[in-house]
Amino acid sequence: MLNIFDPSVVIDDIGVLIGYIPITLGLTAAAGIVGLILGFLLAIIRTRRIVVLHQIAGVFISLMRGTPILVQLYVTYFGIPIIIKYINYQNKNIQIAEIPAILYAIVALALNNAAFCSVIIQSSLEAVDKGEIEAAIALGMTGSQRMFRIILPEAAEIALPSLGNQIIGLVKGTSLAFTCGVVEMTAEGKLLGARGYRYFEAYVALAILYWVITIVLEQIIRLVMNRVRVPDVVGKEGKTAEKNQKNKGGVL
Repeated sequence: MLNIFDPSVVIDDIGVLIGYIPITLGLTAAAGIVGLILGFLLAIIRTRRIVVLHQIAGVFISLMRGTPILVQLYVTYFGIPIIIKYINYQNKNIQIAEIPAILYAIVALALNNAAFCSVIIQSSLEAVDKGEIEAAIALGMTGSQRMFRIILPEAAEIALPSLGNQIIGLVKGTSLAFTCGVVEMTAEGKLLGARGYRYFEAYVALAILYWVITIVLEQIIRLVMNRVRVPDVVGKEGKTAEKNQKNKGGVL
């Protein structure tokens, strides 16, 4: 009987690929954290329209969003050594061979993630109800108090669904890290397929694992979203303060 598809090979491949999940999740965590920090800084620059930096941030975001992540990985992989060679030309001695391959992947994925996160964070900051900010001002809150008690919590609640989708997309993006020489799940899946010429089974195993990781992340994001709920306390207090001011004005 012709053995077109062998489920046992899929199960065996899953057992091997599970060992590479930490590399995939490590790439995701490193690129996600760095990208989120850079994205927040870019969002602040664009929201406050800081001169010169605002234009530079706009060009960077447009470049990262307008080019494929695969091209960005190649540019990073071949570009960083060129930069290091130039630095070495200035009487420095940085060994290019000692740079781990995973660093190239983290840089490329982090920069790409920063561009998308900045757009999400910027739109979330601008979506915060202006009435709540005015109510906070009426309560006598300072600028920093308004930022940390009103604006950031509200923006975080708005941004979480989109940031969650971005994290899931980043997990899938790590599958291209093999272009920088990183052996993560997808790279190992290719090697497994090449060993026994069972490419279909190897990719089915990969699909199942990525699917399971995505489901787990979706549940975690849903739990975080349920916990991050900002009660409309400031708005109520602001309205109460306004009523008290009107009542005092009426007495006088």
